[in-house]
Amino acid sequence: MTPLPVEAVLPALLAALGRHGAAVLQAPPGAGKTTLVPPALLAAVPGRVVVLEPRRLAARAAAARIAELLGAELGGLVGYRMRGDRAVSAATRIEVVTEGVLTRAIQDDPELPGVGAVVFDEFHERSLQADLGLALVLEARAALRPDLRVLVMSATLDAGPVAALMADAPVVTSEGRAFPVERRHRETPPPAGQGIEAQVAALVREALDAEPRGDVLAFLPGAGEIRRAAALLAGCGAALHPLYGALPFAEQQRAIRPGPGRKVVLATAIAETSLTIEGVRAVVDGGLARRARFDPGSGMTRLVTERATRAEAAQRAGRAGRVAPGTAFLNWTRGAEGAMAAFPAPEIERADLAPLALELALWGSGAPPFLTPPPEGALAEGRALLRDLGALDAAGGITAHGRRLARIPAHPRIAHMLARGGPGAARLAAVLEARLPPGPVDLDAVLRDPPAEARTERRRLARHERGGGRSDAERLALAYPDRVGLRRPERAEGERPRWLLSGGKGAWMERGEALGGARLLVVADTDGHPREARIRRALPITEAELRAVLGDRIAWVEICEWSDRDRRVLARRQERLGAVALDDRRWDDAPADAVARAMLDGARRLGLAALDWTRRAALLRARLAVAGLRDVTDDGLTAALEDWLLPALGGVRTAADLARLDPHDALLGWLSWDERAALDARAPAHHATPLGRRVPIDYGAETPTISVRAQELFGETRHPSLGDRPLRVELLSPAGRPVAVTADLPGFWRGGWADVRKDMRAAYPRHPWPEDPAAAEPTVRAKRRGA
Repeated sequence: MTPLPVEAVLPALLAALGRHGAAVLQAPPGAGKTTLVPPALLAAVPGRVVVLEPRRLAARAAAARIAELLGAELGGLVGYRMRGDRAVSAATRIEVVTEGVLTRAIQDDPELPGVGAVVFDEFHERSLQADLGLALVLEARAALRPDLRVLVMSATLDAGPVAALMADAPVVTSEGRAFPVERRHRETPPPAGQGIEAQVAALVREALDAEPRGDVLAFLPGAGEIRRAAALLAGCGAALHPLYGALPFAEQQRAIRPGPGRKVVLATAIAETSLTIEGVRAVVDGGLARRARFDPGSGMTRLVTERATRAEAAQRAGRAGRVAPGTAFLNWTRGAEGAMAAFPAPEIERADLAPLALELALWGSGAPPFLTPPPEGALAEGRALLRDLGALDAAGGITAHGRRLARIPAHPRIAHMLARGGPGAARLAAVLEARLPPGPVDLDAVLRDPPAEARTERRRLARHERGGGRSDAERLALAYPDRVGLRRPERAEGERPRWLLSGGKGAWMERGEALGGARLLVVADTDGHPREARIRRALPITEAELRAVLGDRIAWVEICEWSDRDRRVLARRQERLGAVALDDRRWDDAPADAVARAMLDGARRLGLAALDWTRRAALLRARLAVAGLRDVTDDGLTAALEDWLLPALGGVRTAADLARLDPHDALLGWLSWDERAALDARAPAHHATPLGRRVPIDYGAETPTISVRAQELFGETRHPSLGDRPLRVELLSPAGRPVAVTADLPGFWRGGWADVRKDMRAAYPRHPWPEDPAAAEPTVRAKRRGA
């Protein structure tokens, strides 16, 4: 048998582990790291070698292959352990587990008694459980088990950061298997409008023709696309085998094992790593990946289909060269490859972190050393959910109920339902945990005929059932108290049915669904849209059932708030579950200050233009700007609404009321007595002429301006001013029409006045027009006849 590449580096790897206690092994697909490294560790470490695999199928396959190479029975020297399935014994020294199993073991006993080495395989996938498992193992090793060997293995990982996390552990690199893989890109992009299933099916047929020997492995994003591609490939001359996580184990095995003739395996990312599907000579990569993304704002997770990364593409292509030279048919052009991201984002950056928050609370030592720290927003959202479920106390410490939930191998929501839902809760929990294909919204239809994997899961979860008897709707409300929906009234005839969820988000379903007329329902699954999510699965619930399980969350609240739709303040008394109002009544005696504050919100939303800006209000605002006593820009007034407008909102409840409100008195009331005096000194409202008449100052212009008849300023030898700032003087004719504008009145008397006098004497002969107005007496009267 040809030696596998990793065999050449095993001595260096064992030496590195002996010196440092930890190491990173980089080895491309096909190097043999999964099957050869664990047996090599047996002689180097006492106790068991625990190998973590990111997927159940990979864990079973790896354990079976290692046992075969060692000539051992599965469950003897080599075994596996995963949720709901195990093959181990007292003789087991190599134990292949899925990642959650390690988390549970180290939470139960951080010393990991009897374990000599922990191996994290395919760590480049950066699953949340792998990141958590490594963090806990490193902390336990530092505090309790300095003899514990820790090895991280990966095909495409950037080893530097991992090695640094492990106290600068040595990095050992192995070459890959020597079988070449030809990469064939598309010459042109896929046809616009053509579905991924048709694109992949066409490439599969091309691969079957180009490679007359061997099998074809094709990558698609999900089970739905796999089913549709299989339909398009009917009659292609090869056996078709789907391969995805929700398939029964026997069907997964049929896809992996050699068959009597050629076969085409249509797989999700489950086949990217750790599996050798014997006989594969061609890989077809659709170029897409489906990932779960959690939105902390909505508390919902949705599946998104994204372009695969270059690392994922390299992993997939490598499947074609595991046993012989092969070919990878790539569903993108060579130029498009440069735009692909290098690596997928770690799951910890995009996942629902409620399960992680529960594990960290149970661990209790603060923040273990994560390769990628969990995002604070998502972690805070997870902790808020746990407090809502009673798993954490107000200070963030784990409660007795939280410890019970941590022991149940399910999401904290589902675990809470099992702990409180009574006999029969496991039936619903198993369906919620299953990956259900598209179907009717009414979850009851699935509960009547659950899929096979749900029936298996039910038996495993039944031992965790606690509490009294509940209906399925009550149980679902226990799991999703934030997804109780109240039917919204139709805005237009024929509109699709819509609900407001107790968590504050909207939800809808297509017309014609059996639950379309339900007043109240509990939503189990949506498409995850952050504002208006499409309901995929739900159960109707009566108000009595709702009160039976969530009665402690239902309370009367008094609400006084601005309504954009009604353009007025609405004061209501409501019996509410979160955002859902089960009963709604008018609140006629709402306190005046509450109404005023709600109206203030309305004024803020409507803007300053919604007020009645009279001439005197505009003048006061302009004076304040000149005096510099307040920031009266739009931004400044809006920021200070509570200070100047709120006291004036008594009796104001509507946009129409606001439109009648003159803000002059409100702005004036904003000032103290000292500030009013300063305002009059710095920006007086009037200028006194030589005759003592008070002429208003116009502050709306760029320079404050007075408008006054020329005769009224006769005798004025100094230019009118505000302190040391000259006013703009607009001189008027006896009829009140502008005849001149000046910022230097004495200069105007000496110069420009002569031209004005010449024009005005003929037009207004009864009014005085002296040659030297600076020496004349001011007047507002015309000359008497004959004078």
